[in-house]
Amino acid sequence: MFMPEIKIYSTPWCTFCKMEKEWLSRHGIEFEDINVAADREAAEEMIEKTGQTGVPVTEIDGRIIIGFDKTRIKMILGIRE
Repeated sequence: MFMPEIKIYSTPWCTFCKMEKEWLSRHGIEFEDINVAADREAAEEMIEKTGQTGVPVTEIDGRIIIGFDKTRIKMILGIRE
């Protein structure tokens, strides 16, 4: 089964970040969690890619999703609930 590369730019205190990571984990979807509060380079990379300073920002095989947009994530990943 093909698994896309998923990065979540997040912070430890972000409620929507936690919700998204828990949701992905429940679906058995692996992702790289990037803590932009601790990694300045990653934060700058996120801002450069999106123009956004808020989290979560999710990147799925180069496609950017701002916020926890479950509908868009499901569409990109082909998840049907």
